[in-house]
This record gives sequence, structure tokens and C-alpha cells, in this order.
Amino acid sequence: MNGGRSAAGVMHSSGAPPRVARDPMCPLGYNPDMPAPRTHDYHGAFGADGTRVRTRKEIPEVPAEPGLVVEDPASGFCGAVVKVDVREVTLEDRFGARRVFPLRPAAFLLEGRPATLVKPAAAPTGPVRSASGSVRVENLKARTARAARIWVEGIHDAALLETVWGHDLRVEGVVVEPLHGVHDLAAAVREFGPAPHRRLGILVDHLVAGSMETRQAASVMNDLAAGPNVLVTGHPFVDVWEAVKPQAVGIRAWPKVPRGKDWKTGVCEALRWGEPADGARRVLGAVKSFRDLDSSLIGAVEQLIDFVTQEG
Repeated sequence: MNGGRSAAGVMHSSGAPPRVARDPMCPLGYNPDMPAPRTHDYHGAFGADGTRVRTRKEIPEVPAEPGLVVEDPASGFCGAVVKVDVREVTLEDRFGARRVFPLRPAAFLLEGRPATLVKPAAAPTGPVRSASGSVRVENLKARTARAARIWVEGIHDAALLETVWGHDLRVEGVVVEPLHGVHDLAAAVREFGPAPHRRLGILVDHLVAGSMETRQAASVMNDLAAGPNVLVTGHPFVDVWEAVKPQAVGIRAWPKVPRGKDWKTGVCEALRWGEPADGARRVLGAVKSFRDLDSSLIGAVEQLIDFVTQEG
């Protein structure tokens, strides 16, 4: 009996598997038990001329803030930043020893990775400005509200004043109240009872010749009961939204709304903003400071704040 048949799947008498015949096209032969060779993605590794494209790792620039722990790899010295200028940094190790190193690119290790230490940016100097451009009062404590008031036509007017002049109003203790319209303004003023210690400033929309708002303002200023303790100012726009610069809300210009149509509704339809409530969120959310407002509104509000805060 032949104990060494070489047919596929037949064991030799020695118990060893038969040899796999080499494929003349593959010098190493084929072995089904060997793992498939790994492939490499060389996309982008070579340029059009066949030369290898070398990519340089970006070394981060890190402000050398006091307490930052870094290592100088050349000397092995590891310590925290205690002093820095434009040319060098002083490190202090855990034993209190200090060494000075020049600020060179990629000269330090931060958490084991190369880093370039730079001098931290200087803290801003000079007074901090509020949204209205006035000098901000830090650590402001609430003060008792004055008896004086500023009236505006609606809640959107009040919201704009809070966004831009809120800090100033709290410093001065001035309360802003929405009127929800200026119909029969003179009667509302008489009921308020202006006095030297209780001045009243009124901001109205559409203060132009012939408008209803202008007539209402004139009725107040001509009322002897109001006297010198009331001031009416305003802007020329139909609605306070229009006093917001178009670029602040991302449009080229405010749409023209046909006479007789509600202005906010017409604007929202023209700009496809949805309902007026949706438009209000867009407009009020876009205003960050006085720079987003027309100068006519800025001047009118500043005049009112100065007026109601004067001691009678």
C-alpha cells in the first residue's frame, strides 16, 4: 500500500500535510492560511511630478501664562512659567530653582508635545464701554428708581432701549414704560403729573410733519399743565424696527409697505419672516449695540435720558 499518496486532502504516512505546489506566476506560492497583505493608501502622498509630498506638522503657539508647566527638552528642565517677556521665559521647578530660556519656535514640550511659547496678549487698557458707548460702571449696585419716567410706544421700543441703554438706565435709576400707543397722549401726561422732581420723557415713532404722532406730541407740549417737565422726542420711521440698520438684520433695505397695511405684517410678508412675532425675534436679536441703530433714534434716546436725570 502506498503510504504517501499526494492527492489533495490525503495525509502522508508521516502525518504531515502535502506540500502546496508553487504558482510559477507567484514566487511565494499561495497559502490560504496566510493573512491577506495590507494595502496602503498613497493618495496625496506624491505630487504630479512623482516626488513625495512632505507635510509639516503644525506646532501650536501657546501663551506663556503664569503657572503653565513646560519642559525644555534640550536640558530636561521642567517647571512652571513665573515670568515672560517678548524674548525669554523664566521657569521654576518643584524645588524652587529657576532658569531662563529664550522664546524660540517649537523649543518646549507641553504635555509631551512640541509647542512654541509666546508672550500672552496684554489685557485691554482704558475704560470698558457699555452697549450704548458710555463708560461701563463695574460692580454696579441697584439704586432706588427715580420718580421720573421714560415712555415708549410699545414693548419692542422698550426691548431695544434695554439692549442698548439698559446699563445706563440702571446707573441712573430710570424706568422705561411702554404705552402701547400714543392716542390721547396729553391726557396720559396730565394723569402722570410731571413735576421738577418727576420729569417725563416720551419717545414716539414717525415724528414727521403731518403725522398723528406729531399732532399728539404737539398737544402735550402745548399743554400748560405739562410745563417744562415734559420732553417729547422721536425718530422719523413708521416703526422702531426701521430704526435698526438693514445690514444688522441681513437685508439691503427695509421693504416699502403700502399705506393702510400694518407695517410689521407687510415687512414680514415681503421678507418671508413669518408672523410679526417671528420678525421681532430677528430684529431684536440682531441689535448688539448703538452701532446697529440709526442716529436719529440714538440722539432721541440720549436726549431723553439727559432730560429726566436733570435735577429740578
